[in-house]
Amino acid sequence: MRKKLPIGIQSFPQIRREGYYYVDKTPFLARMVESGGKYYFLSRPRRFGKSLLLDTIACAFSGQRELFAAHDGRDGSAPREALYLADHWDWNQRYPVVRLSFVEGPLNDEAELIEAITLQLSENARRLQVPFEPTLHHFRSQFDQLLCRTAEHYNQPVVVLVDEYDKPILDHLTNPEVASVMRNALRNLYSVLKARSDCLRFVFLTGVSKFSQVSLFSGLNNLNDITVDDDFAAICGYTDTDLDTVFAPEFAAAAADGKPLDRERVRFWYNGYWWGGVERVYNPFDVLLCLAKREYRPWWFETATPTFLIELLKARGFFTPQLERTYATHQLLGSFDVGTMPSETLLWQTGYLTIRSKEQDPAGETTYWLGLPNHEVRKALNEALVNALLPEPPYALARDVARALFEGDSDTLQAHMNHLFASIPSYWYDKAGNYEGYYASVFYSFLASTGVALTAEAVKAKTRIDLVVQAGATVWVIEFKVIEGDEATGAALAQLHARDYAAAYRNAPGVTRVIELAVEFSKTTRQIVGWEAR
Repeated sequence: MRKKLPIGIQSFPQIRREGYYYVDKTPFLARMVESGGKYYFLSRPRRFGKSLLLDTIACAFSGQRELFAAHDGRDGSAPREALYLADHWDWNQRYPVVRLSFVEGPLNDEAELIEAITLQLSENARRLQVPFEPTLHHFRSQFDQLLCRTAEHYNQPVVVLVDEYDKPILDHLTNPEVASVMRNALRNLYSVLKARSDCLRFVFLTGVSKFSQVSLFSGLNNLNDITVDDDFAAICGYTDTDLDTVFAPEFAAAAADGKPLDRERVRFWYNGYWWGGVERVYNPFDVLLCLAKREYRPWWFETATPTFLIELLKARGFFTPQLERTYATHQLLGSFDVGTMPSETLLWQTGYLTIRSKEQDPAGETTYWLGLPNHEVRKALNEALVNALLPEPPYALARDVARALFEGDSDTLQAHMNHLFASIPSYWYDKAGNYEGYYASVFYSFLASTGVALTAEAVKAKTRIDLVVQAGATVWVIEFKVIEGDEATGAALAQLHARDYAAAYRNAPGVTRVIELAVEFSKTTRQIVGWEAR
């Protein structure tokens, strides 16, 4: 039976009572509670369902069993199936829930942040019917008072849920001074959670980033970060199983209406996020919009173009082919602070990179390989990067290049790529003088922005990249090399033959043509001087 798509709906009661689709995430809540832990932290990109998860947790701890149980709909409300938690939770116990959210905003300065905190504390006190004195001098004291009095009033420890705990800081990353002030204020607020441990039953903080524990959670040394835990990898997002079961009626309806959605294409566009565990997950916002509109578009990316991130990568001379494969340690993934923002960390925490695989180093420590999660991010992010790297957006040229790739037309492709580099004025190259990987970054990001399936087989130096482009039944194996002189050396072609990446594709299913292409770009003439295809 078809239901309503919960686009933008973050209220668990509304979803359950009004007939929306719901993917059951309650087994993860049971797992957390059964483990006996008290303090939990989760980092996920924006629009991944964190707010709905917290609302679900709040309803469980406050004892609203009817929302989790099956309902036949005879009272006029929507019928619903039982959730896992209906029979795996102690419904005899109810706990008061204090909620803080920084989803709204932005808050412009410390005064606005303090006002927002004070208003939320007062609202919690009113909802819980707890005596509260908002006139206390410091919001830290107000928070402390609220937790103590709530625990006393209910004779039960308190559940604290914080949504987007880091947003007041992230909104000011372009102004480190204000961001630092916001961070310090939030550190004061969150320090109460450690001091009042005796009053607390369960604490869960969610956000986009994982700030350094020293900088923001000083003293909260028993905070359990489940961001990359295998057991909680699918706590947010949809799995393939979810799409094939929960949302099966939507795919059937689309087919019946003559607008079928191809499951493999949906997977190609929106799947690929991984934080461990068995399955990769889909961005839920993308899935819901794709099902509603029956159209493949970068829905998630379009909701907030990462202007700050793009400008930061450009200013740092980020080598964009590294988006396909970059190495990271556990320390790097969590080394985020106002004055310390490694590009890889920022890309990963904001959802533009995901974990592709993990391994152990010789000492037994887990390390990670990061890469782009899916077609949506690869195309849209590289399109934004190309627009930043070039003086004018090459939209029409991107369309023509994509056509040449699909048709296997090397001569036309060469003409288009020559035109791309020739269109860059000399003063623009001068501005990129300290950008060592500029030429290779333009070549890679432009091809990726055309929408073809692209992977980087090897990224070992900022003067050479090995790419595999699959355009329909045609596969291009490309070696791009930047040289110092003004004449082709043949080195790119020699390296292409030596590595023989093409061998893996010659007999691949669905591939009718494999083209090896060696490209040499002169740093002296700023033009392509070598182009050999076979």
